[in-house]
Amino acid sequence: MTERTIDADGALLCAEAFGDPADPPVLLVMGIGGSMLWWDHDFCTALAAGGRFAIRYDHRDTGRSTSDPPGRPTYTGDDLVADAARVLDGYGIERAHVVGVSMGGALAQLLALDFPARVASLVLLSTSPAGPADDLPPAAEAYHAFAREARVDWSDPASVVEYHVAESRALAGDRPFDEARVRRLVERDVARADSFASAQNHMLLEGGAPWRDRLGSVAVPTLVIHGTADPLFPLGHGRALADEIPGARLFVLDGAGHLLDPADHETVVRAILDHTTQGSVDRASARGAQSR
Repeated sequence: MTERTIDADGALLCAEAFGDPADPPVLLVMGIGGSMLWWDHDFCTALAAGGRFAIRYDHRDTGRSTSDPPGRPTYTGDDLVADAARVLDGYGIERAHVVGVSMGGALAQLLALDFPARVASLVLLSTSPAGPADDLPPAAEAYHAFAREARVDWSDPASVVEYHVAESRALAGDRPFDEARVRRLVERDVARADSFASAQNHMLLEGGAPWRDRLGSVAVPTLVIHGTADPLFPLGHGRALADEIPGARLFVLDGAGHLLDPADHETVVRAILDHTTQGSVDRASARGAQSR
């Protein structure tokens, strides 16, 4: 478990891997403004113990990856999609199982559509199709209320910590909220970041053309995992993905919110292991990619 820095066409991306490089690779793609730390360490080691080579990484403007000045991103959403492929390049991996949560799930969808040779299978957590949304349920009013009332000073680490703890509480769904655990995570995330205020640049990115009408072209085994109490993307978003991606399966987590709760780690790890066995990159292929 050693961090490495990957040169992504001039941007530097910080990544960390867990497990045996000869095992089938699983790339973990975090959501908006989220560094690799939001993929829990124990979650990653559980994937590795199940025979997967798990890779997590810091998006641009998070953690120890390249940061632009707050409010002035020099990259686009397309660059974040390409960064996922560049992380695989950094590990010498041609093709991986890709697990994306929230915005990371959107990036994973686009990776499968725009870089299909790089994706062996998809796992889409707490995410949504991008495109016409009149048929999709809106975010819960309680989350809208949080968004309206939240105040934060992005130049003040303490204010940023309080904001992210409150946001995590608003996204927790029906699971008990472990404030002490979340606070420790957020404090570590803020302290580790080269520029914690720059993570808000993700909110300013050009998203590109909607791709919901392209979901029928996803040609890899896909598992959609969604909580019944997700306040940001209610369950209808997950159902739409499962309906519109050919052959996709929907796995529903009763009571789960938007964030991956430790109470669900064992269940989600098992679902990912089962799914990535069915659409697996074989060990010999993974070793060959590593050697190349």
